[in-house]
Amino acid sequence: MTTKRVVAVLAAVGLLAGGAFLLVRWRGAADAATKPAAATAKAERGPVRLAVASTGRVVSNLDVDIKCRASGEVKKLPFDVSDKVKTGELLFELDPTDMQRNVDRAKAALAQSQARLASARQNLVVAEAQLAVDRKKADAGLKSAESRASYARLKANRIKQTLDQHLSSQDEYDAANDVANQAEADLTTTRVHLEEIKVEEQTIELRRQEVRQAEAQVDADKVALADAEQQRGYTRVVSPIDGVVSARNVQVGTIIASGINNVGGGTTVLTLSDLSRIFVMASVDESDIGKVAVGQPVTISADAFPGRRMEGKVVQIATRGVNASNVVTFDVKIEVLSDNKALLKPEMTANVEVVAAEKPDVLLVPVEAVTRQRGRQTVQVVASAGAAPQEREVQTGINDGAKVEIVKGLAEGEAVVLNKSADSKWKGGQGQRPGGPPGPMLMGGPPRR
Repeated sequence: MTTKRVVAVLAAVGLLAGGAFLLVRWRGAADAATKPAAATAKAERGPVRLAVASTGRVVSNLDVDIKCRASGEVKKLPFDVSDKVKTGELLFELDPTDMQRNVDRAKAALAQSQARLASARQNLVVAEAQLAVDRKKADAGLKSAESRASYARLKANRIKQTLDQHLSSQDEYDAANDVANQAEADLTTTRVHLEEIKVEEQTIELRRQEVRQAEAQVDADKVALADAEQQRGYTRVVSPIDGVVSARNVQVGTIIASGINNVGGGTTVLTLSDLSRIFVMASVDESDIGKVAVGQPVTISADAFPGRRMEGKVVQIATRGVNASNVVTFDVKIEVLSDNKALLKPEMTANVEVVAAEKPDVLLVPVEAVTRQRGRQTVQVVASAGAAPQEREVQTGINDGAKVEIVKGLAEGEAVVLNKSADSKWKGGQGQRPGGPPGPMLMGGPPRR
């Protein structure tokens, strides 16, 4: 090959190499121009709130099922559903005819027992008076008989002495002796009569027992009358509380069963609800119950009143959870405190957000800016436009699902790169959100159960 041809080949190769270099450089510049810049956001100060969201049902302060102690036909039923009632107002009345008959029978029985008591007392008084008279007569007769017997025996003895001295006749002595014997017999009879007085005293005691029995019968009949009157009073049922009629289960003319004597518990005539205080019974998942405490503020809303918010507070947390299909929830009782709480009706569904933590002025970045790996939380900080981002470790606080509090590691105004894949991993539950366990229920988080 000649020298000219060699030079020509080398020149051609050089031209091709230079063209290839220029083409590669041009394409690199074009790719750099079309590649989108990474999205960034600045660390800014603002408020953040961690809220546990749930749903619940509206309940009243107190619900009272109104039943009746008596059975019978409803004659009066002045109130209907949604009517307001005051304590002591008549709620309903049963037909009192049968109960009135029982009262009349009890009154008649009491009158009879009272008459028997009066008769027994009078008989006792008469018997005691007669006993006193008989005792006096017996005492007087005894003294008289003792005196006659003593005198007759003394006279007979004197005649006996004169008879021995032949100063009197045998007939005189016999007559005197007969008189003495008769007087002594009368004395014995009088003493026997005194024993009869003691028996009469025992009869008086029986009279007293009859009086006691009559008194006991009167007491029993009084109790029976009071019971009959009480049963008659049970036919009228008055309101035990101030409230609203939330249910009416019978009509005038309905036969109802007693709430005491019936095995099934009797008929519920009305249900009264005390609406002076309104509560929401919310079910909170076990993963979130640790964030809820008594006294925390709550925001309440209802689908029936879009755009309206009510304030409340947590007043009670159930000690024991409820396991349904291997999902454990805890009942949280929330009192509605707003003036417009009357809008909520019992059994209405309400949405609640329990404010677990709230800070009015902290440093915030979007949750997409924070990545957690191997126990470290980091952000990519962009120092200036066009500069490569630098990884920096940060310490986070609470978050609301959109923004996260930066406690340490960033300054206000610094720009951080938004890592969409890290955010997707966070929201998908494959990692942990900054400052908390995987997947807490946050305001604006997962759908309600």
